[in-house]
Amino acid sequence: MPKKVVQSQKFPKPVGPYSVVTEAGGFVFVSGQVALDRATGQVSGKSVAEQTRTILENIKLILEECGASLKDVVKANVYLADISTFNEMNEVYKQYFPENPPARTTVQATLAKKEYLVEIDVIAYKG
Repeated sequence: MPKKVVQSQKFPKPVGPYSVVTEAGGFVFVSGQVALDRATGQVSGKSVAEQTRTILENIKLILEECGASLKDVVKANVYLADISTFNEMNEVYKQYFPENPPARTTVQATLAKKEYLVEIDVIAYKG
């Protein structure tokens, strides 16, 4: 199955030369998402918890547009501007993956803008 780039007006607009989501071989690859309000394109939330919630809601919408859901996520990568905020992020994250959570890597990283406190990318399997 060839690569398919999925586009939708519902997605946050990419801020660079990349696709928000690509499908291939039954997998859905969602690019790193930061806390952008879909309507305004502005950063949504000043805390790690608020930004994590916005990001996961956006990822949920992206996956739904591809015929998948958060239950289909097999791998997640979380990038924190400050690793000391891990517990704050994790409290929100576990609400979105209450059972059989995906494999996950969490690291501290320098994010593209100072306002971004969290970035998350996921891979889902639709089969």
